[in-house]
Amino acid sequence: MKNKVVIVTGASSGIGQATAVEFARLGARVVMAARNESKLNELAAELTGQGYSCIAVRTDVTKEEDCRNLIETSIEKFGTIDILVNNAGISMRALFRDTELAVMKQLMDVNFWGNVHCTKYALPYLLESRGTVLSVSSVGGIHGLPGRSGYSASKYAIHGFMETLRIENRKTGLHVMLISPGFTESNIRRTALLADGTSQGESPLNEKKMMTPASVAKHIVRGIRKKKRFVVLTIEGKFAFHFKKYFPGWLDRIFYNHFAREHDSPLGK
Repeated sequence: MKNKVVIVTGASSGIGQATAVEFARLGARVVMAARNESKLNELAAELTGQGYSCIAVRTDVTKEEDCRNLIETSIEKFGTIDILVNNAGISMRALFRDTELAVMKQLMDVNFWGNVHCTKYALPYLLESRGTVLSVSSVGGIHGLPGRSGYSASKYAIHGFMETLRIENRKTGLHVMLISPGFTESNIRRTALLADGTSQGESPLNEKKMMTPASVAKHIVRGIRKKKRFVVLTIEGKFAFHFKKYFPGWLDRIFYNHFAREHDSPLGK
């Protein structure tokens, strides 16, 4: 990864931050993007202070012009793009019947259109470098998650988009990869949107028992090195992936019961 130019969206916390740090540690030149400019700048200062090469670019991936600026800034600074990690994302926690449509739209704007915007403007440079475009998905992109209809819908959309992109580029040398981490210790559940669009504020799950962002980051790097198509992590993720085809009804029941046991679960209403 030495001297590779890597863009990571959603880099101000969680998987995105850990991925940016991992690539920097391996000698890559890292472009970190997120809406939280102060956290980005703190991370950039910390990494550059340790001798790593990185820049921070405030980016709202729902805005096409922000994504265009992210790519153009990366090219102006480093001259090329080798890897794009589409990681920026938000979650939700509410039954669909109670959820305002604006919340569904927001989930799609961040999780799906954020991928599309960044990939669209980075693609010409990734084709030149025969590089990698990667999207961080979820178990929710393998099987629907109750209480997370907008989240699962956005992840399913990402899968369709990335799989099609892979097929279209069979002869160009572009590496297209999806990774589904399963439940990971991160800020995404604390900022998850409720039915009215307000933030949940507190995770309903025991974060200490989950995979760490640093571990996911290492799997991302390993998957890129090995040119993987699809990487599924954690027992929950692999369980869903392998059982969905043959036992979908049983998997529905397992997922329902799992999420019904959450603290203050919307399924308990």
